[in-house]
Amino acid sequence: MKNRSMFNPMFWVHLVIGLVKDIGQMVYKHVEHSLRLQLVLVFAVCFFLALVSATASRPFFENASKHPVIEYRSGVKLIDSRSLSILNNIQRELDPDHDGRYNEGVFPSPGAPIPVLPDNMSAPANPLRLGGSADERITHIIEQERWGSLKILIADLDGKVLYKSAGASESQIDLHGVIRNAMNYRLENYMYENKEYVSFYPLNIGTTRTYLIVSGLPQPNIEYRTSRSALPNLLGTIVFIASFFLLTKRKMRYIEELASGLMEISRGNLHYRVSRRGNDELGSLAGSINEMTAELQHTIEEERVAQKTKTELITNVSHDLRTPLTLIMGYLRLLKDKNFESEQQASEYLNIAFSKSEKLKTLIDDLFEYTKLAHKGEFLSTEKVCLNELMEQLIEEHVTHAEQNELTIKRILPEEKLFVRLDPDKMIRVFDNLITNAVKYSITPGIIKIVVFKDKGHALICISNQGSPIPQAELERLFERFYRVDASRSSETGGSGLGLAIAKSIVDFHGGQIWAECEGEEIRFYVKLKLDASL
Repeated sequence: MKNRSMFNPMFWVHLVIGLVKDIGQMVYKHVEHSLRLQLVLVFAVCFFLALVSATASRPFFENASKHPVIEYRSGVKLIDSRSLSILNNIQRELDPDHDGRYNEGVFPSPGAPIPVLPDNMSAPANPLRLGGSADERITHIIEQERWGSLKILIADLDGKVLYKSAGASESQIDLHGVIRNAMNYRLENYMYENKEYVSFYPLNIGTTRTYLIVSGLPQPNIEYRTSRSALPNLLGTIVFIASFFLLTKRKMRYIEELASGLMEISRGNLHYRVSRRGNDELGSLAGSINEMTAELQHTIEEERVAQKTKTELITNVSHDLRTPLTLIMGYLRLLKDKNFESEQQASEYLNIAFSKSEKLKTLIDDLFEYTKLAHKGEFLSTEKVCLNELMEQLIEEHVTHAEQNELTIKRILPEEKLFVRLDPDKMIRVFDNLITNAVKYSITPGIIKIVVFKDKGHALICISNQGSPIPQAELERLFERFYRVDASRSSETGGSGLGLAIAKSIVDFHGGQIWAECEGEEIRFYVKLKLDASL
């Protein structure tokens, strides 16, 4: 069937159409993505339009540029025509079998040599047609010529005039000069002026070789000539420029739009976006401008957020540091002023001041740790760690503390060992913070579940407990610094407010994820870390 289809003409037609379509699509794709090719195509179209307009308008401009010129070529042709007519008449009278070597209206072309009668040509005996002798018949033919003011001479090889018309007075002529003048006229390519023209032909009269010389002034004739006009070329140039402007008008407007867009962005309007049109270099430029503007806007917004964060950080730190510092200073003042009733009371004041100092140190340490992590000033010292063993060790450390708070820690660890590349000290702080919070904020008595499992090349650690429900809006803010679910809770009744923020920064440093979920009274914290696939 395939061989039969090759002999089907429609098969080849569809093949050619498909090939042309594919080539057209390929060319269109290249032109669409290249501003240079678009300009080349526009230039070619404009050049074609200019060429067509110049060619089409040329006849109109040539007719408009006609001007009259006096020319003598037709007069010269008439003189040559009469010369041939006289020559043929004489030949026919003298030779009835004349083969018409010189036909009327035919004469040598410009630059052609003057024909010379062969030496062996002789005149046979001819029957008389006009009657009388040969001289009478030749004279009769010459006298019958009434056209114009022609001067007719028949001269022998020495220049002696044998026959002449009525208006001629020469009896001897310079034959070489006549030949030279005739040749000059012919070599001038018929650009004759208002001067005498000489037509010159060889003629045999009997056994005498002669030349027929006919001269006269050629009649002038008015001829309309067209000069080569520059107007078609000028029109073609105008069409080229106009079509080029029209075809590139859209692109030029787009370039102006990009320029105005950049000017608008430079004034600080970072919400402005230029429109992207096409897939060529200008479209790519528009996309780059928008990306640059978005990046710049994002950077400025980050700077604003950083500035706002800095202000909030200073405010929060000042608030959280002021309370313990005020208490410390107050109890120390009491001790300094000996404003106590007994040594036991003084010892209590001292213990309170020391406790607040430790709390203040913890807050400062947390703040310092968070600042280093937030500004990428901390470096990880990673190593390959078995996550099962790490979590088992951490859980054992918190069992006693949980039991003291009437809580039971339930662990679910996989049999397969999960290896993760991490910084043990920093990641222990993350899990320690999550387990401590679970113990601190759980409903007692209760259960804390710690589950570790594998999920598509990652290790997931879930720490869950029963506690007060947390709204979804609050869950999203748990990892913000100094944020507490209970607004009334401060550093006196809760932590520093930096624990979860530090945990998130550490997990982010490891390329992992941390998030919280709440379903009823069950609160779950997840940590996702990438498994180490190396042996």
